[in-house]
Amino acid sequence: MSSMDELILKTTKEIVVKFIELGRLSPSNFDSTFKEMYQTVAETVKGAGEASSTKE
Repeated sequence: MSSMDELILKTTKEIVVKFIELGRLSPSNFDSTFKEMYQTVAETVKGAGEASSTKE
């Protein structure tokens, strides 16, 4: 696993944990919600990396 993948995983975990703490997410929905959030974070991070590399 690359360092970028680890960063995406840790970020997603923090977001999901915060949502559970705030009562916005039920632990019973964790599986599907985590996958969706992971994909969103990954697309955002990797898309931002591609956008910054094209500006250079």
